Amino acid sequence: MTVVTPTASPASPALPASTTQASAPPGGLPSYRLLTGPDDASFCRRVSDALALGYRLYGSPAATFNGQTVIVAQAIVWPGTVA
Repeated sequence: MTVVTPTASPASPALPASTTQASAPPGGLPSYRLLTGPDDASFCRRVSDALALGYRLYGSPAATFNGQTVIVAQAIVWPGTVA
């Protein structure tokens, strides 16, 4: 089993030295996910929950306006799966 220890970046704060990362996301979740939805507290909570599981932000967020509301997107990846 490979254990990946994440490194710090501006988008991901440093984790304690004793923290280790599983080689695959929990619960059969995919290694890459694109979270989308209205720009509201629910979307922010979904991103925060994914970060708490161990995912890391990948790239910049995107936003668009559909005529009624702002729709946002954020890619996330499991550490060690993207070079």
